[in-house]
Amino acid sequence: MALLLCGLWGFFPKLATNYIRPESVLVYEVVGSVAIGFLALYLVGFRPETQVNGVLYGVLTGVFLTLGSLFFLFAISKGKASVVVTMTALYPVVTILLAFLVLREPITLRQGLGILLALVAMWLFST
Repeated sequence: MALLLCGLWGFFPKLATNYIRPESVLVYEVVGSVAIGFLALYLVGFRPETQVNGVLYGVLTGVFLTLGSLFFLFAISKGKASVVVTMTALYPVVTILLAFLVLREPITLRQGLGILLALVAMWLFST
C-alpha cells in the first residue's frame, strides 16, 4: 500500500504544477496532510504520546518532509516526472548512510553494491 500511495504522491504533483506554482501546491499538500493528521488523532483517541525525544524527532520528520516536498515540487515543475521521481526515490541511500554513520548499522558487501548501483542509476537518469 505504501508503494502504491507513494507512487501516486509522485504523480499528482506533476499534474498540480501544470496548473499552479509549487509553493501553492505545497499549501494544498499540507491541507491534505493535516486532514490525515486529524484522522490519526481520532484513531489514538485524541491522546498522542508525548515522550520528548519522540515528539522532537516527529516534528523534525515533518519539517524535513515538508522541505523535501517543496524542493520536489520545484524540481517536478521544471523536469520530467519520470526523471525527478526516480532520482528522489533514491533517498534511502541517504538513510542507509546515516544509519551506518550514526546508528552503527552495518552495510554488507551486497548492500554496498546496491548503493553503488543506485548511484549509477541516478547518474544514468540525469544524463
